[in-house]
Amino acid sequence: MTIRMRMPGFRRPTVATALLLPLLLTSCVDGAQTAASSKDVSAERIPAKVSPDTTLTVGAPDLKVALELSGQIDKLPFKVTWANISGGPQCSEAFRADALDICSAAEIPSINAHWTGLDTKLVAAKFRKDPVKNPIYELGIAPGAEVDTIADLRGKKIAYSPGQAQGALVLRILEKAGLTQKDVQLVEIASTGDVYPTALGNRQVDAAPIADVNIKRYLTKYGKDGATTIKHGLRDDPAHLWALTESVSDAQKSAAIRELIKFWARAQIWVDRHPDEWVEGYYVEDQGLSREDGEYLVTRVGHPDIPADWTAAIRRQQQTIDLLAEEQSREAFEADLLFDRRYESVAAEAVAAEGTSS
Repeated sequence: MTIRMRMPGFRRPTVATALLLPLLLTSCVDGAQTAASSKDVSAERIPAKVSPDTTLTVGAPDLKVALELSGQIDKLPFKVTWANISGGPQCSEAFRADALDICSAAEIPSINAHWTGLDTKLVAAKFRKDPVKNPIYELGIAPGAEVDTIADLRGKKIAYSPGQAQGALVLRILEKAGLTQKDVQLVEIASTGDVYPTALGNRQVDAAPIADVNIKRYLTKYGKDGATTIKHGLRDDPAHLWALTESVSDAQKSAAIRELIKFWARAQIWVDRHPDEWVEGYYVEDQGLSREDGEYLVTRVGHPDIPADWTAAIRRQQQTIDLLAEEQSREAFEADLLFDRRYESVAAEAVAAEGTSS
């Protein structure tokens, strides 16, 4: 059972984002829309060199900071316009407006983009070396909800955002628990800012996937009332560079994207090896978090895994597509359509060339 709820009393993002998100998330699951054609670019040659006059618009604010802190940002061999956006809803809208070439996102946005007629490609992939030990999300449990394991979710109200990674995770958790949507109440709420922790704390839902510093803050604020979190025991770690197919089809932009991937990969290793600088430069100075919160986040992330072979990643992506297709009455498709394998080994080779290990 799925119900839609407007959540009162939470801190809102910008007015523009608040207005856009309901439309974006609805469009991600509107079965009437036409799937993308998924242009095959595998035979298109990427030039060996990129013109310094080429410009990419990039939505990856954390990458910008990492390149600044590591002293690499001025070494990019092309021009970059940095867009202060990332993630599925914002990037999808920017792609549709032809205002973005590439951004950072999880795995779900590319799937929903295909189903809603937006042709995109995944061009880089990063995971966590011990993903179950170092998950992105935990399942927040509201005070008094009496949920100790995922099997206890039967009959409970669960926050659900069908167009985001959190929504797919909820469906995977239900599958693992042997439950279906009919066994619970899925409450459709877009996951932005502290919306989910607030909904939990106010007991408007019984469970919701929460991530990063929201986990720490939720337990600090509501733990005295009985709030808890539980581990779901699933992989939730995919992180990608996600590009517009039109951009990877353009010769010079495709070359610039290849070079960006190299800088992106090396930046992941730099961040992993310089946790103190990252806490201070990104979490404290750029994001405005406390040092304690920054150190907490660095500990949660674990260490990056940048594979040279995407076979296992594509297999996992296929499992997600099949699950979402079944649960959202969609037509399944081949996951390989979403990956531009011309770039498959670029990130890992860039890391290896630096004499480091992914």
